[in-house]
Formats: sequence, C-alpha cells, structure tokens
Amino acid sequence: MKNIIYLSLITLISILSGCSIYKKYERPESTVAVVDSLYRHSVKSDDTTGIASLDWRELFSDPQLQKLIEKGIENNTDLNIARLRVDEAKALLSTARLSYLPSISLTPQGTVGKIESRSATKSYELAASANWEIDIFGKLTNAKWEARALYEQSEAYRRAVETQIVATIANTYYTLLMLDRQLDITEETAKSWEESVNAMNALKKAGQATEMAVAQTMASKLAVDASLLSLKQQICETENSICSLLGIPPQPVERSTIEQQIFPESLSTGVPMEMLKRRPDIHESEAALAAAYYATNQARSAFYPSITLSGNAGWSNSAGGAISNPASFLATAIGSLVQPLFNRGQNIANLKVAKAQQQEALLTFRQTLLDAGNEVNNALAQWQTARQKMEISRAQVTALERALKNSELLMRYSSQNYLEVITARQSLLQAELDMVSSRFEEIQGVINLYHALGGGYTD
Repeated sequence: MKNIIYLSLITLISILSGCSIYKKYERPESTVAVVDSLYRHSVKSDDTTGIASLDWRELFSDPQLQKLIEKGIENNTDLNIARLRVDEAKALLSTARLSYLPSISLTPQGTVGKIESRSATKSYELAASANWEIDIFGKLTNAKWEARALYEQSEAYRRAVETQIVATIANTYYTLLMLDRQLDITEETAKSWEESVNAMNALKKAGQATEMAVAQTMASKLAVDASLLSLKQQICETENSICSLLGIPPQPVERSTIEQQIFPESLSTGVPMEMLKRRPDIHESEAALAAAYYATNQARSAFYPSITLSGNAGWSNSAGGAISNPASFLATAIGSLVQPLFNRGQNIANLKVAKAQQQEALLTFRQTLLDAGNEVNNALAQWQTARQKMEISRAQVTALERALKNSELLMRYSSQNYLEVITARQSLLQAELDMVSSRFEEIQGVINLYHALGGGYTD
C-alpha cells in the first residue's frame, strides 16, 4: 500500500513538473524578431567607438561635470527613493524564500483553578507548534520566482533612474555652457553696438549722418541689451535646475567652457542585442513580464489542493499536581489536504485576470523595445545632423565676418547706407549664436545616444 502511495506521488510530481506551473520564464520569440530590426542604419564597429560600453567618466571628461554627476548620484531624491524600493523588494524576496520553512510558535500557558474548599489545582503546558506547507503544486515556488522578478524589476528601475540622472545632469550642464558662450558673444556684440552709437553721433555732428541713423543704431543696441538680460535669467534658472537635480539649495555652479569639451569623433550603436542587455528600462519591462508570468502560474496552482503538516510538542502537568512536580511529554502531528470546492469560479476569474495582465506586460515589453529603437535612431540622426550644421555654421560665420568688415569700410570711405552695416552685424550675431546652438545639439546628440544605448549607470 505504501509503495502504491509513493508511486502515485512520484507520478503526480512528474506530471506537474512537465506542465507550465514549474516552467521558468523564457523570453517570447515574438520579441526577438522585433529586436533584430530596431536600427535603421548599421555602423561598422571596427572603425568606431562602442559608446554604450564607456563608463560615464570616460565620455564626460570635464572634471567639473564629473563632480556634479557624482554628487547627483549620491544625493538625488528620485534615485534614493529607487534605492529604497530595491531594499523593499529584497526584503520581500527573503520572505518568499523563508516560506519554504515551517512556521514555529511557542504557546506556553498555565491555569489555576479552585472549587469551594478544595485545594487549588495548578497546571501548565510548555508547548511549541509548527506548520509546514509542502509545495507539491508550485504555489510557493512561483511566489518566490515572482518575488525575484519583482526584485530584478526594482533594481532595473534603480539603474534606469541613475542613467536618467546622469544624462539629465550632463545635458543641463552643457546647456549652461551654451548659454555662457552665447552671453559672451552677445556682450561682445553689445560693445560693438556701443561703439557704433558713438560713431553715429560723431558722424551726425559732422553732418554725415542723420538723426534717423543714430536712432536706428541705438535701437539695435538696446535690443542686444535686452537679450543680455534674458540670457542672464536663463543661466540663473539653469543653475537652479542643476542644484535641484543634486538635491542641494540653489547656488552658483562651477563650470568650464563649451570650447573645452572633447567627445569621440565617431560613435557606434553596436548591435540591437547589446542594447537589449544594457538598457535598464528594457530589463525593468521584461522583469515585469516575468513577474506576470509567475503570477499566472500561481493562479493555476490555486486549482490544486494545499498540503500542510502541523504538529505540537511540549510538556504538561495536566494531572493537576504541584507546579514543581515532574511533567509529562506530549506530542501531536497532523497532516491536512485542503481542496477548494466552492471558489472554483473565483479561481477561474483570477486566472483570466492574471493571463490578461501577462498579455498586457508582453505588449508593454514589446513597445518598450520599439521605443528604445526609436530613441537610438533619433539620437544618431540628431548627432549626425548637428555635425553637418556645425560645419555650415562655421562657414556662415566666416562669410558674415568678411561681409561686416567690408560694409563698415564702405560706409566709412564711401556713400554706402548705414542700414547695410546694421543688417550685416545682426546677421553675424545670429550666425554666431546658431553656431553655439549647433555645437550644443551635437553634444546633446552624444548624450542622447549614450543614454538610448543604455550607458550611464554603475553596477
């Protein structure tokens, strides 16, 4: 009889092991096809730098920026909250692992009773009880695997926040450097306009310029002065944004110049599978899919009975003798099997909900992959376009510098209209500002590509 029972149990376990209850999560094949076609353009890796494999300290070599990023990683509020979520998930995983062990509790008790003139009776029990659920049907195993997936999800979220913090601090820092350079250019232009105003007043006194020419030159100077105030306001607001990211009160930010920044001349996106390994938001989304998969398995396990072993052991002097008398040992053991009878409809509904949530997680994972591919393609296009615009801006500034110089000479030694000088100077100012913006867009493209490929976090 015992052999038949053992054989039945072994057969049951073998059948359950072959079904989905005990299967671990595997990445769906449908997502692999999506990964292989994420990039619109491939870049040869033998003549370019694998940007995502670089540590952020290698890519962002500016010492002042490195200090800011280190402080941000240490102090940023969102990142510290993400770290706490990792600790919470780790504690839940430990709880899930401990569920395999029996729960043990001490239940000491004593009683004193007296009836009329009789002597008081004293009794006590020093007992311990234990309950142990045997995980034949995979409920505890899937709960543990789900907890592990949720822990991996929280860790991936922490990494995603860190990469975002690194990219945001870098982007804001370079925005500040761009504004600094635009402020310098505008201040130099304001000085030139001041000289032009003085020159126009002198020409007017000599009878070679009209009041309208003086007023037009003064208006142009005042427009530049107004733009100076706007730039100073933007610089102050950008400094405040950096301080907020660092978790410190608003204060001036130490920095270098945009001309001192050095980046790789060529960048590589690598292969999509490498991005899949590095991007934390993809890991987070896939961990959520794995957790939903194990939650579905738990819902299936609810259709099977629960097997629990329980027992009590201890000492008692229930005979009612003196409390110091030797006690007797007592022990009980019970095995129970609980099969749900009247909640099958609820279990079916729970399984349908779990399956729907798993399908939702799968769609979210697939969309995360598509979004990641779009970010890489957009960042690469931004970087390439900015480099081309930078070359055009340099040539434009050179041409306008010659045009301004010639127009000033012509106005001084001929009858050329002053409006042509004003137009040339305004065009040069705008071209110089555009060249700085193009340089910033080029740097921003590097940052966005680095972030899109999954770079910027520390293990």
